Amino acid sequence: MDVTSIIDPLNDAQRQAVTAPSQAMLVLAGAGSGKTRVLVHRIAWQIQVLGVSAHSILAVTFTNKAAKEMRGRIEDLLNMSAQSMWIGTFHGIAHRLLRRHAKQAKLPETFQVMDSGDQLRLIKRLLATLNLDADKWPPRQVQWYINAQKDEGIRARHMRETGDPFQRQMLIIYKAYEELCDRSGLVDFAELLLRAHELLRDNPDVLEHYQQRFRQVHVDEFQDTNTIQYAWLRLLTEGKDNIFVVGDDDQSIYGWRGAKIENIYSFQKHYPNHQVIKLEQNYRSTGNILKAANKVISVNDGRMGKELWTDAGEGELISLYASFNEQDEAHFVVDRIRAWVNEGGMRKDIAILYRSNAQSRQFEERLMTTGTPYRVYGGLRFFERMEIKNALAYLRLMSNRNDDASFERVINTPTRGIGTKTIDDIRTIARDQGLSLWAAAIVLINQRTLSARATNALIGFLELIKQLDAQTEGLELYEKVKLVVEKSGLIELYQKDKADKGEEKVENLEELVNAARLFDATSIGDMEDEENLSELDMFLAHATLESGELQGDDFDDCVQLMTLHSAKGLEFKQVFLVGMEEGLFPSQQSVDDVGRLEEERRLCYVGITRAMQRLYLTYAESRRLYGRETYPRPSRFLREIPSEHIQEVRMRATVSHPVTSAKPKALSLQMEGKYKLGQRVSHAKFGEGMVLQMEGAGAQERVQINFKQVGIKWLMLAYAQLDAL
Repeated sequence: MDVTSIIDPLNDAQRQAVTAPSQAMLVLAGAGSGKTRVLVHRIAWQIQVLGVSAHSILAVTFTNKAAKEMRGRIEDLLNMSAQSMWIGTFHGIAHRLLRRHAKQAKLPETFQVMDSGDQLRLIKRLLATLNLDADKWPPRQVQWYINAQKDEGIRARHMRETGDPFQRQMLIIYKAYEELCDRSGLVDFAELLLRAHELLRDNPDVLEHYQQRFRQVHVDEFQDTNTIQYAWLRLLTEGKDNIFVVGDDDQSIYGWRGAKIENIYSFQKHYPNHQVIKLEQNYRSTGNILKAANKVISVNDGRMGKELWTDAGEGELISLYASFNEQDEAHFVVDRIRAWVNEGGMRKDIAILYRSNAQSRQFEERLMTTGTPYRVYGGLRFFERMEIKNALAYLRLMSNRNDDASFERVINTPTRGIGTKTIDDIRTIARDQGLSLWAAAIVLINQRTLSARATNALIGFLELIKQLDAQTEGLELYEKVKLVVEKSGLIELYQKDKADKGEEKVENLEELVNAARLFDATSIGDMEDEENLSELDMFLAHATLESGELQGDDFDDCVQLMTLHSAKGLEFKQVFLVGMEEGLFPSQQSVDDVGRLEEERRLCYVGITRAMQRLYLTYAESRRLYGRETYPRPSRFLREIPSEHIQEVRMRATVSHPVTSAKPKALSLQMEGKYKLGQRVSHAKFGEGMVLQMEGAGAQERVQINFKQVGIKWLMLAYAQLDAL
């Protein structure tokens, strides 16, 4: 039998995993070590060499994309159809089981699966039926609570009432939700997994059938499994030791959504006859990058232990840039990107990785300014995010009461008791009488056809907009934005939202205030010459312009921007890991929690190992983020990288020693010409300020200064007439 095609492309460790006898096996696959190849070739080996029927193969992963890739590679390797194998996601396999055994699962044969949006709408209707205020009991928080219980295998009947009023009410909602779903024959995503586990657990004949059928069970990304997923894997393989899992405890970064890193540790206890094989040869990154990643992750306790290595050479040193502030950081990153492109590099080979979505704004603005196409991977551009659009809609309505789109967007956001029927009545009057929605709302109020409650709610909304307009008169632009996001109720709305990234949305709103503080009307061309445009109108125009252009499509040659969580599984020739500061990365919430801090460190490990050839690490010595000025220390993760793997880069100069001090260092590097970074200066019109950066030479030399009174300005040095202080 010729098995060359199966084992020839493999290294020694991969070959050992692929050709091992049938037994419980844990393959610890380091970043870039070829885990998908091992899974595919293991299945091929079992079919072609061990004589396992394709009908007896089960392979489970987390995304449809991964399942499709696995199926395609198996078919190419064996030159046969993989149709008889069960290859799919956890949810897909669970759905297949329930369709085949609906009666045993106590489901109608015609049961319907709800996606997340359908589930949320059902919960909203349920809360209305229970006469519960959606402001006090946010539907998304209820959704998160229910799904979290199911992920742990907990039904409402398993829970005991406590003295906690919140838990008591949530239990009432959970029970009512289960009853409604059962009556309606509806199944949500979390229910698919829980119901599939219960099907196997409570029906011995069904369990025995699938234990006999699936002679070999394969699991991808095992470190990301939650409680219920691991529970039904154990049922399927109970007493069989026929499970082959591939994972990496060092890349377990989804604890916040239910993944249990404990599963990868418990595997050895639950399968005592297991074998562990480590894949440590990396085919992605250079030696310096891997050694840095190894040192950072080695600080975590309780690891199973791996040491990534490569035979591709040491490569370039990791570059560390200490920026003066977040704007300087963005300038540095984009300048390096443009240099890469000028050297013939592709933009799509570059990624800017950050811990918080709010960090993207500075880079988006700089990329826009320089005309560099980019794409926000797995998310929206800053000015396209829902919470930002909501805040901008309030500002637009203050500026122009006839802005119908803004009126519709925020008339009931946050909810204020203005129902669909009232809004439809407003639309009808506006259409029939040729009025704006604002004017139509006034007509509707005067007609006295609404209930007292609806009338008061509508009057309250109109008065709110008038009050915001009056209260912000004469304020600085950023003060207007700050007052609106607070008084509109948006901050409070998202603070209550514990499920749908509420904290992140609050941070984004605070970053919008910062955007207004730094806004410079000269950045949008000739618009500042329009006498009739206020600064607020120019800012709103700026937001509109930024939300539309230069957002690349999947196939375009554009820079990739993404959070570190979104970057898992991807690789890029050049990576910028930005915002490496205490309180930002690691996040402030994780600093005093050992478990969360270790997950942050694993996230850093994931970020570092995305880089193939060049890695830049940046931090700011001062940063205005979420509306606050801070002077953070460099991240502890930077200090965990040995100095021999790092070169520190400075503006127009490079020094070989890395930053190892826990204290921020003042920027005092002498620049060409008369001034230096960090120097305090005075201007006749703008007052006192601090030099942030300088560009150009001779008559074209210009300086960027942060003035106390007017914010950041670029000035031509030849005409600025600055006085050094």
